[in-house]
Amino acid sequence: MTGLYTVAKPLLFQLSPETAHRLVHRGLELFQRTPARSLVSQRYTVDDDRLETTAFGQQFPNPVGVAAGFDKNAEIVPALGALGFGFVEIGGVTAQPQAGNARPRMFRLPEDEGLINRMGLNNDGADAVGRRLAAIDVPFPVGVNIAKSETVDPENAPADYRETYQHVAEGGDFFVVNVSCPNSQGFEELQNRDSMAAIIGELRAAGARPLLIKLSPDLPEPAIDDALSIVDEFDLEGVVATNTTTSRPASLRSPNRVEGGGLSGKPIESTATEMVAYVAGRTDVPVVGVGGVATAQDAYEKIRAGASVVQLYTGLVYEGPTIARDINRGLLSLLERDGFDSIEAAVGADL
Repeated sequence: MTGLYTVAKPLLFQLSPETAHRLVHRGLELFQRTPARSLVSQRYTVDDDRLETTAFGQQFPNPVGVAAGFDKNAEIVPALGALGFGFVEIGGVTAQPQAGNARPRMFRLPEDEGLINRMGLNNDGADAVGRRLAAIDVPFPVGVNIAKSETVDPENAPADYRETYQHVAEGGDFFVVNVSCPNSQGFEELQNRDSMAAIIGELRAAGARPLLIKLSPDLPEPAIDDALSIVDEFDLEGVVATNTTTSRPASLRSPNRVEGGGLSGKPIESTATEMVAYVAGRTDVPVVGVGGVATAQDAYEKIRAGASVVQLYTGLVYEGPTIARDINRGLLSLLERDGFDSIEAAVGADL
């Protein structure tokens, strides 16, 4: 498969990012229904007790997961597991189906190893996604990213989040409250303390657990502290740090840097790691580190900064299907180099 992606990548990069993603997605759907899935899993899964970890009540076979956005509708979870990932977060999911924003809405920044997307939370809706989730049987945790429907006013957001949760509750192992999507209308108003508390209170009343909150890298420190106070108030099980950013580092070289939307990948790596460290230093709950993870060193830096597990999306686009295997093998080497006997022992080593 490594050689296949080496050949396919230049061809895929000739297509629009969204078209290429759909082709890859469709290929993974077909692949997971064939005997090749078990053969690939044997080659791509790094089975080592030192990689196992526990966070927010879930057992992870390894700490490398797929971030929300790659499998919005819970259609390729088994295929991603066969590629060696230790968990998958699907979504964002909204109560009703959404078409998302007008195209083009995704842009590669190859010179920067980044992506910009303004997809707008396109998904099949909570009912359809929930039915798919309930039918999935995989030996690793599956998280569900829950977001606000675009047509719903902020004051009605708590009930909207609750409706989505009720549809996906049966099939999810953990749930992520997304109040930080930069690509859909109305999310800015959800990032104040009162709005977040109302949404999380409604989800807690519906029984949502384990429940995590996903933070924006664009929040100033007082707003991050407000969010972390809600984590304490509602006894949340974890924090995801971070979402994509609307900022544009001066170092960006790609002409597509001028496009609107959320920037992900290598350009936000250091910012995301700093956010992980900030959050981990101020709360006792597990942190999911996401943003710019493409190598074992990237993942290890977030783990040492306080992340119990990490996620990636853009790295999969640029590095291909061996990325989870490569990162997990590299993590084992880094653990041995630094004298740690497990991933859990390395969490927060730099704090």
